[in-house]
Amino acid sequence: MVDLPASPDRKTMYFIGVTTGQSSINDVFPRWAKVLDIDARLVGIDHEIHDEPAAYRKTVKFLQQEEKARGALVTTHKIDLFDAAKDLFDLFDYHAALQHEVSCISKENGKLVGHAKDPITSGRALEDFIPDDFWRRHRGEVMIIGAGGSARAISTYLFDPKRDKEDMPSRLIINDKRKPRLEKFQRIFREINPDMEVEYNLTPELEDNDKVLKDIKPHSLIVNATGLGKDKPGSPLTDDCQFPEDSLIWELNYRGGLKFLDQAYEQQDEKNLTVEDGWRYFIHGWSEHIGEVFDLELNDELVDELSSAAAEVR
Repeated sequence: MVDLPASPDRKTMYFIGVTTGQSSINDVFPRWAKVLDIDARLVGIDHEIHDEPAAYRKTVKFLQQEEKARGALVTTHKIDLFDAAKDLFDLFDYHAALQHEVSCISKENGKLVGHAKDPITSGRALEDFIPDDFWRRHRGEVMIIGAGGSARAISTYLFDPKRDKEDMPSRLIINDKRKPRLEKFQRIFREINPDMEVEYNLTPELEDNDKVLKDIKPHSLIVNATGLGKDKPGSPLTDDCQFPEDSLIWELNYRGGLKFLDQAYEQQDEKNLTVEDGWRYFIHGWSEHIGEVFDLELNDELVDELSSAAAEVR
């Protein structure tokens, strides 16, 4: 069962993850608190991957009952926590209700609110490195390895039906080693954009992902959304993988072994690849969640200031 921290004696935000003590946010948060002028601290709560439902409920009840617990950011456990404790929340935002996951927990007039922020934060991170008119000029594809919450969030942003269809990728390819994950993704994405062509691949072996990758068009986006490289060692691809030329390669992690990132760097010059790690995703994710938990308005200028403060400890 999860070990909960002591009752907070000051305003506290919690970080629900797997190895929270290893995250850069522990060094970043005090600097950000000064920039944002908030007298608060950050405390980690570690759960095992796919922990027991009772453990997640214990954590959510702790946040619910402790007056000085302002809220939390949830990573890795977004779907499992939602499934285990959804009845403990008073409200869910649109994306949390649609995606069946919680990445942020806040309190609003005594009510416990669950948010799914990744469609917002992944979109901001993508805007930082995808060139203007990239999809309109090249009509490339998107291949995401891993069909969990991050994959759904990225797809929600890229294939938002409000966008001009010419300014979105031509096709979406989703790989996962677990059939239920693919089925859940398909069910939810059908509500997001029922007109979009999506290819779903059951890929239990690394070689299966390699086979799909070799047929992806140039000028595409390839994403590692599996957690491999951070929560567990390794990569979802073998060392024989071949990335498509002139493409964008996105490793969502910024710490850990990052083998997927290394594989992309090895082919970067030969294939003219743009290789991106998860650092800006980390910045946008944490700043958005802190803003929600402490009810702060964060503009672009302030986010840039937070990014500079974070860079000092990277």
